[in-house]
Amino acid sequence: MIEPLLIAQSSHPLYLLPGMANRHGLVAGATGTGKTVTLQVMAESFSRAGVPVFAADVKGDLSGISQPGTDNPKIADRVKKLKLADFSFAGRPVTFWDVFGEQGHPVRATVSEMGPLLFSRLLNLNDTQAGVLTLVFKIADDNGLLLLDFKDLQAMLQHVGEHSADFQTQYGNISAASIGAIQRGLIEIQQQGGEKFFGEPALNLDDLMQTDSNGHGVVNILAADKLIRAPKIYATFLLWMLTELFEKLPEVGDPEKPKLVFFFDEAHLLFSDLPKIIQDKVVQIVRLIRSKGVGVYFVTQNPLDVPEEVLGQLGNRVQHALRAFTPKDQKAVKAAADTFRTNPKLDVAKCITELEVGEALVSFLDEKGTPGVVERALVCPPRSQIGPITLEQRQQIMRDSLVAGVYENVVDRESAYELLKARAAQGGAQPVSAQQPAPKATTWYSDLLGSGSSGGRRGDSLAETMAKSAARTLGSTVGRQIVRGLLGSLLGGSRR
Repeated sequence: MIEPLLIAQSSHPLYLLPGMANRHGLVAGATGTGKTVTLQVMAESFSRAGVPVFAADVKGDLSGISQPGTDNPKIADRVKKLKLADFSFAGRPVTFWDVFGEQGHPVRATVSEMGPLLFSRLLNLNDTQAGVLTLVFKIADDNGLLLLDFKDLQAMLQHVGEHSADFQTQYGNISAASIGAIQRGLIEIQQQGGEKFFGEPALNLDDLMQTDSNGHGVVNILAADKLIRAPKIYATFLLWMLTELFEKLPEVGDPEKPKLVFFFDEAHLLFSDLPKIIQDKVVQIVRLIRSKGVGVYFVTQNPLDVPEEVLGQLGNRVQHALRAFTPKDQKAVKAAADTFRTNPKLDVAKCITELEVGEALVSFLDEKGTPGVVERALVCPPRSQIGPITLEQRQQIMRDSLVAGVYENVVDRESAYELLKARAAQGGAQPVSAQQPAPKATTWYSDLLGSGSSGGRRGDSLAETMAKSAARTLGSTVGRQIVRGLLGSLLGGSRR
């Protein structure tokens, strides 16, 4: 049996049960009340229990989890108050990731994996424009044109725009104004550096679920201090990852501990102006992904940042202080208090405004999945370093990483851009034919797909990495249709 995870302590220890950790959770509180340290303590605890963790580092100070902490008066006082007899400082195994490839290994997805629905969200398209983008993806599918990186999508948009009249009979009206709006949106994403996220080799999600030689879960840290400046890209990226996990992982029921715990920091960015069609799917994913062994923990300033349908599924909760300076603030405090199981000895609404830094209202699920009575508690101190590490330390960890060298070099294989450019060079003025047969699968693809290889580890040759990335891109429908991206299978689209 896996030991319960000590997270906080009131008059008695408050444990997060590993078997209930995939029932999701919430860490909330105003700025400066201790949310990041609580996240760090929880991530450490999961790692010690052998559970891999993914967390976005939006402030740039979560990297210290990789190094042992050092004694100081505040830590010593907290250890003494909580009577932590077995407390010792220790760092956790860490892998750093970065969409921009600067502070961690590059993270990429193909355009096809992302799909038209999430691209529409990313580009802030209206319904008409989103419909046109969906048709562009459909035309690429029907003609076996791989959409891997930004230039593939741009080339496809230009081609469809130039030949819109030829596609109208089969696919319907394709507005030049909509094509222009999509192209302008892509330029804006490029200016924010978002194009670096698209291409190959694409991220293999198995690389997020590693343990070290001691059986400790690797803490995957996404450097997001730069990414957060483009909040829509940040939220879209994390939503893509969450959905990919849902679609790819097998059902495991109720495991004794999660396969992965996913911390979604600044969660309000995910739900801000989220179209209902996507919000409904997010609710569905959060409800069902626990059966895949994934626990999702939303970290935000106010519980009301999370839709009620999602909030009701977050059984493990740590609520830090909220401020109540205005009537709106007071309403938020009362709403936060009402989400807890009542403790007759505690005025929760009043307590939320009085909590000191490091204090929290805590309620975890018991063995039967019932929320515990809310308790006012002190969060345990982290065993690792509080605050960022040096650039040299980060670079050394990256060099020693299990995935060092796997994602650093961009692979640009033949796809829509190259094929359409070749047609133009040959003087081809006609649009690609909707009846054109798609490329057929070769034997090595079939072998790869049946091999069960997780791919993307140190020791893979460049050819192997390309092959595995290609296999993930084409999937089981190789030769018939390009994979449809984010939320595609949930919306009835064709996926792997």
